[in-house]
Amino acid sequence: MGPYSWLNLIGLAIQSIFIQNILLFYFLGMCSYLACSAKIKTANGLGMAVIFVTTISGTANWFINHYLTGDGALSWLSFIGVDPDKINLNFLQLIIYISVIAALVQVLEIFIEKFSPPLYRALGMYLPLITVNCAILGASLFATVREYPIIPHVVYVFSTGVGWWIAILLIASIREKLIYSNVVPGLKGMGITFIMTGLISLSFMGFAGISLDKVTEEDTYPLIVTDEESS
Repeated sequence: MGPYSWLNLIGLAIQSIFIQNILLFYFLGMCSYLACSAKIKTANGLGMAVIFVTTISGTANWFINHYLTGDGALSWLSFIGVDPDKINLNFLQLIIYISVIAALVQVLEIFIEKFSPPLYRALGMYLPLITVNCAILGASLFATVREYPIIPHVVYVFSTGVGWWIAILLIASIREKLIYSNVVPGLKGMGITFIMTGLISLSFMGFAGISLDKVTEEDTYPLIVTDEESS
């Protein structure tokens, strides 16, 4: 597959961050988003952690899909006489993806505990829960289904993490201001947070219908060109 231009990669990044934001468009990763968005400092730390885990795990999962669990991924074993068509490890894909994410979160937890104890205490139980943050797993699965080459794949998973980080920073900045606002008692806390999240999501939904991650036959620099198309 290939080629692709920098313009296509920028379009893919914009699509992932703003148009199809993993949190405000697909509503994935809401648990830690709601729990750790009371303060900007905590939200920023968690957002950066999500970007790191999403990018590294997404990149690792691309190699896992292409050389282990994907269709025909075991063709590299043919040199030892193994018939790759008789072995299909696709049923292990979800388990392996989650295991990779869990391993990275453990490393990240040790790193944050050592170098930033205040952030570690602020994140509390929600730091290890990044393992089950469906936004991170969703980014890897979406990229796998769309069959991006390695560079667009990395751009996509990184941009997805950035989109989640922007979303939690937005709601954290609003929640800090809401502390000093006159909110109806029945809506204080999660109630007003859900309402504000819905309003932010509506603003992002204004970009719906714009497609920058797909190209037509008229495009000069397609993001993905299959072997059939190139022939």
